[in-house]
Amino acid sequence: MDSILIRDLRVEVLIGIHRRERHVPQTVSIDLDIGLPGEAVFASDRVADTIDYEQVALRIKALAASGHFRLVETLADRIAKALTDEFGAPWVKVSAAKIGILPNAKFVGVSIERGKR
Repeated sequence: MDSILIRDLRVEVLIGIHRRERHVPQTVSIDLDIGLPGEAVFASDRVADTIDYEQVALRIKALAASGHFRLVETLADRIAKALTDEFGAPWVKVSAAKIGILPNAKFVGVSIERGKR
């Protein structure tokens, strides 16, 4: 399947269930596999026929800044919904991980896959 890849997109997010996590932003690393909306881009060579990854990154940054998330799962699901609903991706795989949250672990996170609803 044809897809756009974004790896290790880092955003600052108020995320977590503990009191301190409601006030101190944490770095979340996001990996994306975004299904292309069609094959027209291969003939046209136009960004209008694909998904603009710069706009995707800006949308995720805005989503991350929109408020507090209790769970990484919720953040990942909201990102997936934005990609399918707003950008027209037929499917997405979103991995989101909090960096350095557990001793002896580089990151802890989730990976979800969603199709267009």
